[in-house]
Amino acid sequence: MTTPPATTESATSQSSTAATEKGLPLLETNVLVVGAGPTGLMAALVLSRRGVPALVIDAKAGPTRESRAIVVQARSMEIYDQLGLAQEVIDGAVAAEGMQIRAESASGGLLSSASGVDIERMQQGQTPFPGVQVFEQSRNEELLARVLADEGRPVLWRHALESLDAPSGSPVEALVSSPDGPLRIRARWCIGADGASSTVRHELGLPFDGVTDDATFCVADLHGVTGLPDKSLAARFGDEKFAVLFPLGPGGHVRLIWLHGDEHPEQESALAEARADLDIDYDRVDWFSTYRVHHRIAPRFRQGAAFLAGDAGHVHSPLGGQGMNTGLQDAHHLAHLLADVTSGRCTEAALDRYDSERRPVATTLITATDRAFGLVARPGRGTAFLRRRARDVIAELAPRLLSTRLGPYVGGLLGQYRIRYHPVPAEAPVPQWATDPAVGLRLPPTAENAEALRAMSWQLHTYGADAGRPIDVPTWVDGPLHFSPDPQARLRTDRLYLVRPDGYVAASLPVHAGSSAVHEVRAALAAYDVIA
Repeated sequence: MTTPPATTESATSQSSTAATEKGLPLLETNVLVVGAGPTGLMAALVLSRRGVPALVIDAKAGPTRESRAIVVQARSMEIYDQLGLAQEVIDGAVAAEGMQIRAESASGGLLSSASGVDIERMQQGQTPFPGVQVFEQSRNEELLARVLADEGRPVLWRHALESLDAPSGSPVEALVSSPDGPLRIRARWCIGADGASSTVRHELGLPFDGVTDDATFCVADLHGVTGLPDKSLAARFGDEKFAVLFPLGPGGHVRLIWLHGDEHPEQESALAEARADLDIDYDRVDWFSTYRVHHRIAPRFRQGAAFLAGDAGHVHSPLGGQGMNTGLQDAHHLAHLLADVTSGRCTEAALDRYDSERRPVATTLITATDRAFGLVARPGRGTAFLRRRARDVIAELAPRLLSTRLGPYVGGLLGQYRIRYHPVPAEAPVPQWATDPAVGLRLPPTAENAEALRAMSWQLHTYGADAGRPIDVPTWVDGPLHFSPDPQARLRTDRLYLVRPDGYVAASLPVHAGSSAVHEVRAALAAYDVIA
C-alpha cells in the first residue's frame, strides 16, 4: 500500500506567486480553510496527508490560549491514531476513566470513583482508546498547527476573511486582510470552519436556526481542589447549581464548569456562590469566563463549492463533551471526500454525501444534548428541586444499568464510534452488500488493522480467511488485505469488507465471491455516488 506523498512547498509557495489582477496579490490553492480551530486544522492536515494543497487562514495571532472545549472522545482518538498522533495526545492529556455522579459522601467530599460510571469499562474491547482524554481545545490547536507547519503548510495567522465569492460550480474567491495589506485567495473549494459567528456562513447567506438558552454557564480553571476521585470526571449537585469537574493535572488542577443562572456574574461573586452551594474549595484561579448555550444548525452544510464544518454549521450544549469531537469528525469526513474527488476516485456528486451523512449526526446531537440540558442543567428552583430529588437515584442506578448490555451501547454513543452512515437512500431496497451490520459503521479496530488504515486509501479486508479466488480489484483499491480473526467477533471470517479512506465500511460481500461480485458492488456504489 502506498500513501500519496505530501507536497513539501510552503503554504504560500504552494500557491501562485503574487498576481496583480484587480490590483491585489493573488494566492491559489485547492482548498481554502477559513478558521484555524481544531476543525479547520484537522481538515487541512488530512488533506495534506492525502496530497491535496490547502491553505488555512485565521484572524487570530495564534492558537487559542483559553478554551471551553476540553475532552477528546474515543472516535477522535482513533482519527488521531490514523494520523500517527494518538500517542502525542495521550502524553499531553489527563486520562479520565469514569465519572463520579453522586453529590457527596456522608463525611463530606466526593465518593470514591468506584461508585461512579466506569466509561473505560463500557468501551473496553470496542475501541483502542476507552475512556476520555482531557486535552483542551488550545492543545489540540497547538498540536495540529505544529504538525501542519512541520509538513510545510503553516497557518496564515492574522489573515481575516472579508468577503467570499462562491458561485455554484466555480472556484471560490476570497478577499482577505493581512498584516501586509489586502489580498485575494482563489481555491477550488472553501471550508468554513470559523466558528459559531462564521463569516463564511454569513457570506453564503445561510441562516443559523435555533435558540439561545437563558442559562449562563461559568467556567474556571482552579488549583488546589481537593476530594476528587483519581482519573475521573465528577458531577456535583448543589441546592441551586449543577457542575462538572475535569481533571487537568496534579495539585488539584481542575476545570470547573457550572450552571450559574440567568445573568452574567462577576468572577468573585460567581466563585463564592459555587464554593458555598457546591462545596468546592480551591487555592487559586487561573482563568474564568461565562457563556450562554446555543442550539443552532445551518439548513445545509454544502452550498456549491463551499462547506461548513464544526461550529460554523452546528452548535449545541456542552453536555457530554461532544462539540469539538463532532467538528474534528466533520473535518476528517469532508477532507477525505475532497481528496477522493481530487484524485478522481469519486465524482463531484459524491460531495453531497458530506451533507447527507454529517448533518443528521449534528441534528441528532443537538436534539439529544438539548433534552439532556433541559433535564439536568436548566436554571430555576423547579429544576433544581428535581435535580436534588433525582441525584441519589441517578447515582445508584446509573452504575448498575451501565454495567449491563446497555453500557457498551451508551459507551459507543459517548465515544462517537457508533455513528452509522447509510450507503443507500432510505427509500431504496437494501442490497445484499449492505445488509451486513458492519456496513455504514467505522471499521472495528483490531490489533492488526490500525497500520493499514493509516494509508488513508480504499481497501479490501478479510478477517481470518483468504479469498478463495484471485480478485481483480480496481487499481485504486488496496488489497485484499488479510488479517487475523477479530477477537470481538464484530467482523466475520467469511466476508470481504470494502473500507473507505475515513475508516468506514462501504460494503460487505462473501469472501469467495470473486472479481465479478467486487465489480458489481463497485457499479452499485458508483450509482449512489459513493465512488467513481
